[in-house]
Amino acid sequence: MQGCSNWRDAAYSWRSFIARINFAAIAGTLCTPVKTEWAMLCSHCRERYYPQIAPCIIVAIRREDSILLARHVRHRNGVHTVLAGFVEVGETLEQAVAREVMEESGIKVKNLRYVTSQPWPFPQSLMTAFMAEYDSGEIVIDPKELLEANWYRYDDLPLLPPPAPSHAV
Repeated sequence: MQGCSNWRDAAYSWRSFIARINFAAIAGTLCTPVKTEWAMLCSHCRERYYPQIAPCIIVAIRREDSILLARHVRHRNGVHTVLAGFVEVGETLEQAVAREVMEESGIKVKNLRYVTSQPWPFPQSLMTAFMAEYDSGEIVIDPKELLEANWYRYDDLPLLPPPAPSHAV
């Protein structure tokens, strides 16, 4: 249980996990928390159950002196963000970046560079941040995901989310 950088988020994730894992999937019997690690233990077969963590990516895409920002359908308040999404089964983080960017914006990226990662408790995710450069293509948004996307100069940015007090991504 060491290495946690944000105990509030860890507590939220743990509480969500134990609320869902009261009974073992194999034996169907009661599970109890393990005291030495983030796991639940089946009282019958002793099988351990660990929280499922959903890997996801977030990427800032640069083109000369501009950055690609988008308004997402779930953010109706005018806030623009960089692109993000979940990693699919069998996919690397790099492949997830390329796929998410293409699906949401219709462009290709190059020179992908890892920046940082952080736990993200909504829903039990590990967010991995990247920087990338524009490679090719014209912006064509996925209307199920985005309301708009555009290149913005660094000296003329639209409304952005406020910085989080405890996260660096």
